[in-house]
Amino acid sequence: MTNNVPTAAILVIGDEILSGRTKDRNIGFIADRMTELGIDLKEVRIVADERAAIIEAVQALSGRYSVVFTTGGIGPTHDDITAETVAEAFGVTAPVDERAAAILQQHYDRTGREMTEARLRMARIPVGAELIENHVSGAPGFSIGNVHVMAGVPSIMQSMLDALTPRLPTSIVLQSETIEAHRGETDVSAMLEDVQSRFLQVQIGSYPYHDGEKYTTRIVARSRDSEMLASAVEALKSGLKAS
Repeated sequence: MTNNVPTAAILVIGDEILSGRTKDRNIGFIADRMTELGIDLKEVRIVADERAAIIEAVQALSGRYSVVFTTGGIGPTHDDITAETVAEAFGVTAPVDERAAAILQQHYDRTGREMTEARLRMARIPVGAELIENHVSGAPGFSIGNVHVMAGVPSIMQSMLDALTPRLPTSIVLQSETIEAHRGETDVSAMLEDVQSRFLQVQIGSYPYHDGEKYTTRIVARSRDSEMLASAVEALKSGLKAS
């Protein structure tokens, strides 16, 4: 069943994320959207604003997963190199795109601001790419191959992802059920291993936490097969009662 499930990766681009000056708020939002669409998010990478690092990551991830989302580095400043670097990864150039320039011009005309050379940098789009609408600040993102390039500002990224969603692949949504173990993780580890060995189509995870009085464990079972999930959950509950 899982062979045809689309997979995804996120590539976060930006020195400010790696330095800690900016705290990422995009990964969780994209992850939630992937869950809603039935896409398995498999990997997240964070790289600096360095041409070689971006090219290597784009080429590696786009060859490994169904879709790749990048965030950051498509603004108006000198260190915003994502557009031209992603273009290079695909063997094309990223000139000023007439479609993107027109969108930006309309946005700045509407807001009473001037189209400067710096702002025009945000209209650089790889040759052959499809635009991603941006209803917040005008400057579009773009899709080339299976890579979708979006802004790093959370409100803008979210607008772009909303516009992009109808173009993304979908699959059966991964269902999940949570069970409170009411005991420590070491006390349930053998039982979890046994149940997992009997239900290979179900992902079983254990998450220890402190409930205010003691350390306990939350067990989460996930599967795209509802009947298999129900059977695994019943086995987990029976195992907890017996242990």
